[in-house]
Amino acid sequence: MHKELLEDIGEKELINRIAAFMPEKQVSDDCAFVKTKNKNFLINTDSLVENVHFNDDTISALDIGWKAVASNVSDLISSGCSKIIGVNISLVVPPKTDWIWIKDLYTGINGALERFGGFILGGDCSVGSEKVIALTVIGTQGKIKLRRNSCKPKEIILTTGIHGLSKLGLMIKSKNVFDSNIYLSQALINRSIQQFCKPKLKPKFLKKVIEACPTKKIKTIGCTDSSDGLYQAILDLSVESKCKAIIDYTKIPKHKNWPQGNEWDEYYFFGGEDYELVFSLPRKWANNLLFADNTISEIGYFIKGEPSIEFKNCNNEKLLKNKSFSHF
Repeated sequence: MHKELLEDIGEKELINRIAAFMPEKQVSDDCAFVKTKNKNFLINTDSLVENVHFNDDTISALDIGWKAVASNVSDLISSGCSKIIGVNISLVVPPKTDWIWIKDLYTGINGALERFGGFILGGDCSVGSEKVIALTVIGTQGKIKLRRNSCKPKEIILTTGIHGLSKLGLMIKSKNVFDSNIYLSQALINRSIQQFCKPKLKPKFLKKVIEACPTKKIKTIGCTDSSDGLYQAILDLSVESKCKAIIDYTKIPKHKNWPQGNEWDEYYFFGGEDYELVFSLPRKWANNLLFADNTISEIGYFIKGEPSIEFKNCNNEKLLKNKSFSHF
């Protein structure tokens, strides 16, 4: 019998197959929605694995702790979380790990929780050949649900910020050698390293969306985060909502010093770990939000059609031939 390896089937297909063991549509979003008598909860688990997501040469234990919380909380925010309750931590470390590394890790975790809310609920420790930090974060569902499958044709596609910075930050910390004709300003370098090591989130996003809403009738909107890259975020919305995304390349928000070129487009669209939000709203609602928050950008719209992404005003023919991030 032919063996099917994970590196052959890929991360998305693995998730699709695992979904067969769960209730219907349980993996449509990164967060699990749990309905109870008194409150509705959002639960999310993300892992950071040594030599996959981090190593001691590129990021400190303090920043790993912050990032472990941020990656989880971002998924809750993109599902419409109103309050973070706390986190459970599963820690796997080699026996020769320095205690100071552990102390810094948990200091970073608590620093992020002080910023985003919640506290450490408990967890588990085990020995392993490489470090693994797995967090499960619990939060409460807000008044409006944010889901990948709720985008509609004619809705405007928006994003909360610029992308590609975390990828560049990783490359800088990894001491990548850039072409001699590429100039990276100090402002871009600082911003990219900050986004890679200690990403900022948008914890007040749901409140702003609700305040901009012109009607109380809508209870669900389409949304996800760009943890796996802007391209993958748009594609996830398109696939789950069963509509086609039209993206205007000229409207994509970029850092003022971001270099030009096809390679830099790839970093921007496929880099990942920026944790910006990508979502869609009816035109009037979108206009209200754009007027209230100048950090949010309109980048396209959805139409009826086969789930896919089409770019307008883009000369980069290689852009759609790239592949989104996959753990396998």
